[in-house]
Amino acid sequence: MSKLSAGIIAYRIINGEVEVLLVHPGGPFFKNKDAGAWSIPKGEYLEGEDALMAAKREFEEETGNVLPDNKLIQLSPVKIKSGKVISAWAIEANFETSSIHSNIFEIEWPPRSGKKQSFPEVDRAEWFSLKEARYKINSGQTNFLDQLEIVFGKR
Repeated sequence: MSKLSAGIIAYRIINGEVEVLLVHPGGPFFKNKDAGAWSIPKGEYLEGEDALMAAKREFEEETGNVLPDNKLIQLSPVKIKSGKVISAWAIEANFETSSIHSNIFEIEWPPRSGKKQSFPEVDRAEWFSLKEARYKINSGQTNFLDQLEIVFGKR
């Protein structure tokens, strides 16, 4: 059975251009990674759980922001190389990236040290044009950008 993940793509329109909110994973593994490391705010959920509810929960956990009561655009799910299936919705919203704060996870760090350290699941968030987002986002998620370009007539 494939793992399931769900997320929300917040977008805003500035001077006629679509921008999307992407998050950068926190922790030591992604500290010095940029291109291809960013993601939509998302997380795993269990089969039988409502994907949209999971997407909203993960957005709030990873950004510390509550989504506005705007219309959601359901995007087609994407299956990435690992076999995980990601469901996503887009919503018009605008958040100050300085107000982003994420939940925390704990791992043994440094490896085999016996010491546990806590890190934010997301260490920062930024707004990117669709063109910039293609460079920043994990390659398995670029199809969501393709879908948004179609929705907004950019293709």
